[in-house]
Amino acid sequence: MDETFKLPQYKIFINPIDFRELKRDIWIDDPVPAQLAIDGKKLEIDLSYRGSHIRDFEKKSYQIVYYKPKKFKGSSLVHLNAEFKDPSFIRNKLSFDFFKEIGCLAPQSRHVFLTINGKAEGVYLEIESVDENFINRRDLPNGSIFYAVDGDANFSLMSDLDKETKKSLKLGYERKWGSAKEELYLQELIYQINTLPKAEFQKEIQRYVNVESYLRWVAGVIFTSNYDGFVHNYALYRNGATGLFEVIPWDYDATWGRDVNGKRMESDYVPIHGFNTLTARILDENHFRKQYRKLLEEIMNHQFTVEYMAPKVEKLLQSLRPSVLLDPYKKQQLDQFDQELAVITLYMEERKNYLKKKLTMFD
Repeated sequence: MDETFKLPQYKIFINPIDFRELKRDIWIDDPVPAQLAIDGKKLEIDLSYRGSHIRDFEKKSYQIVYYKPKKFKGSSLVHLNAEFKDPSFIRNKLSFDFFKEIGCLAPQSRHVFLTINGKAEGVYLEIESVDENFINRRDLPNGSIFYAVDGDANFSLMSDLDKETKKSLKLGYERKWGSAKEELYLQELIYQINTLPKAEFQKEIQRYVNVESYLRWVAGVIFTSNYDGFVHNYALYRNGATGLFEVIPWDYDATWGRDVNGKRMESDYVPIHGFNTLTARILDENHFRKQYRKLLEEIMNHQFTVEYMAPKVEKLLQSLRPSVLLDPYKKQQLDQFDQELAVITLYMEERKNYLKKKLTMFD
C-alpha cells in the first residue's frame, strides 16, 4: 500500500481464550482484556462489541476502554465503527464534520485500519466518545451528558414505543456524565416542553434550551437526512454555566442518500420540519420559524453545495481507497465504493431541490 495513503494502524492482540469468550455471545457487553499497538505505543485495553443490530454483521464494531494507562490522547474510551452498511465508509465522518461546520457540537473522528491478532479486519472509523473528556477537550463548562438510547427520547410525555403515557420522564435516556441531580433538570426540560402554554413558550423555552444551537442541529439532521436523528441518534449536553441543553449528533452512517441498510434513500424521505415534540413546538413559533428558514437558506448557499462538499467527499474517498483494497469484507465491492461520489452529489442536488420547494411553509 502506498505510504502516502496509509491509514493509522490499530493492532489489537487478544489471548485466544479471551477471543473465544468474546465471540461466544455477541450480545454480552462484558469486555475482554487485550493489547493495542498504536502510534508506536502498546496499551492495555478492555475490548467489547458495540452497537445493537450491527452486532449481527460479519464485520463487528468495537469499543475500546483504556486500562493502562487510563487515558490516551485525552480519551478514556473510543469507538471503532465498521461502517459495514455504508459503501463509502465516510457518511458518519462527513456528517460529524458537517455539523461542526454549521456551528454544532459533534464528535471528532478519523479512519484507521484494524488488525486483530495479525488478521486484517479492514477500514474502521474511530469516533470520540461523548463524555466528560468531550467536554474537557473543548473547554466547555462542566455539566451533564445524556444519551438518547431509544425512541422514547422524543421530548414527549407519550412513549414512542408503546404509545402510552411515559411512566418516567427519564425514559429514553441514559445519564453518561453528571450527578444524579442532573436528571431532575432533564425531567424538568421534558415537562416544560409539553406543558408551557403557547403564549409563554417562545420566551420560557429559552430558559431550558439553547434554541439557536438546537435549530442548527435540526438543520444538520435535515440536510444529512438522518431518519432516526430526531428521536434516537443524539446526546444531550446541559451546559453547567448557562443551564441550557444542546444536542450532539451520533450514529450518522445512514445519511447522504443511503438508509440503515445501505440502500438508496429518497431525497424527500425526511421531512423539512422534522419530527419530535420539541421541534414541532419550536417551529410553531413565528419567530423561530423565520430563524430556521434563514438558517436553512444560509447553509444551502454555503456548506450544503456540491461545489463545497464534493472536494471533501472526493478527498476522503481517495484517502481510503488503497485501504479498502485490503479490507477482507469490502474489497470485492470496490466498484460500488467508486460510485459513491456520484451517489452523494446526486443526493445533495435532489435534496436541495426538495428543500427549496418546501421553504415557503416557514413564511
